[in-house]
Amino acid sequence: MDWGFRNRMAQIVRPSTGRSLMLAVDHGYFMGPTHGLEKPWDTVKALVPYADCLALTRGVLRHAIPPEADIPIILRVSGGTSILSKELLREGIITSMQDALRLNVAGVAFSILVGSPHERDTLLNLAKVVDEAEEYGIPVLAITAVGKDMVRDARYLSLACRIAGELGAHLVKTYYCDGFEQVVEGCPVPIVIAGGKKIPEFDALQMAHQALRAGAIGVDMGRNIFQSESPQAMIRAVRAVIHDRASPEDGMEIYNRFKGPSLPLLKETQVTA
Repeated sequence: MDWGFRNRMAQIVRPSTGRSLMLAVDHGYFMGPTHGLEKPWDTVKALVPYADCLALTRGVLRHAIPPEADIPIILRVSGGTSILSKELLREGIITSMQDALRLNVAGVAFSILVGSPHERDTLLNLAKVVDEAEEYGIPVLAITAVGKDMVRDARYLSLACRIAGELGAHLVKTYYCDGFEQVVEGCPVPIVIAGGKKIPEFDALQMAHQALRAGAIGVDMGRNIFQSESPQAMIRAVRAVIHDRASPEDGMEIYNRFKGPSLPLLKETQVTA
């Protein structure tokens, strides 16, 4: 891979730890104004200094995130259906690689839907996205989306993650499950876990910790951060678990220490808007 690709990967995965804390705020592309993201920048501006990268769509990036915000971007390039659709598991390509370049992104994200009636379409589109992204040295994060009727077990997730890696994805985002070591061992590229629906803070920290112990390199967490009672305290706790190898108990101590309505930003990465 060329210098540009390696530079972008270093923006996504911190070289000093080999791990990544991705902040997912792309829910609106199919869920609409998700609770906590009605006004994205109002939510995100206090969290940006603690994240390694921000996962969102081009619309929110262009219209809600100030260009002076110092945060690498993973741009979602799949979509096309909503939570009202009977064909929710049928995403296509919604953003060109040229537009991703204009937006100066560190990487792009595309959902695959293994086991759905439209599996083939999403897998072929992932391969197309990889081809186009590699022309410009842009890493691709494949997301193993799971329908409500699909089982989130090690067998299924191992299949989905392996296929994503085989088709050329550089990173894979999937769900944590029992036997997660099997999922990691069967995938040729690094894995991050999805945060999923909002759960109690300790449970979210424990899930991240267990996934890291099983071989994941990080998390792409959204609702368990921005829907927390204290989002800034939560992202600090998650960051400690990921980069400082803190235990879930230590993470909760950090959360309880810093929770509150208003906290100062990290001095070395102040963001203004």
